Amino acid sequence: MPALEMTDVRKTYRSGDSEVVALDHASLTLGDDEILALVGPSGSGKTTLLSIAGGLLTPTEGSVVVGGEEISALDAKRLTRFRRERVGFVFQAVNLVPFLTARENLLVVAELGRRDGRAARRRADALLDELGLSDRAGSLPAQLSGGERQRVAIGRALMNEPALVLVDEPTSALDTKLGEQVMELITSEVKSRSTAAIIVTHDTRMTHYADRTIEITDGVLVA
Repeated sequence: MPALEMTDVRKTYRSGDSEVVALDHASLTLGDDEILALVGPSGSGKTTLLSIAGGLLTPTEGSVVVGGEEISALDAKRLTRFRRERVGFVFQAVNLVPFLTARENLLVVAELGRRDGRAARRRADALLDELGLSDRAGSLPAQLSGGERQRVAIGRALMNEPALVLVDEPTSALDTKLGEQVMELITSEVKSRSTAAIIVTHDTRMTHYADRTIEITDGVLVA
């Protein structure tokens, strides 16, 4: 079963009397253990596609099926549960909770997902160890480097064992060497769990980490 199937998805916005097309009849199938790089310039529709795949935005038209579940018509409550249990997000701005430690930033995701407390603590510690952050578990985000914060964000995205991981511009604020380290980390973590991922990037130097690359221009996907 594919991790993601988007069929003829369209997303439009009103701007005064005109219609702005953010995504134009996009169709995409993602294998259950495939890593896809989505490449395009700023404003091309990359983040819109990512947000629709993760249930953060509702399409104007079309169908979105994640792990066999049609999410396009879910109500707000079921969409919230879907995002919490089925999808892991790594945002461009990282978005860690500033007053929580690295470990607590992972545990808060488990609490939202209503995981058993003891099992959640074991999983958080195991992820932090895998990510080379065991000695930083008690540090606040402000005490971490940019690369360390990015690694905490990756751990948070994997905390509830999602079927689909969505990553938005993971290397945009990093130099080439650190960007490559982060991409290697994301792909190794995702592949070791046979999880699917879409990685949005404008940096074509990073696409070799993906199984497949698709370009998007003006809301239109180009294989």
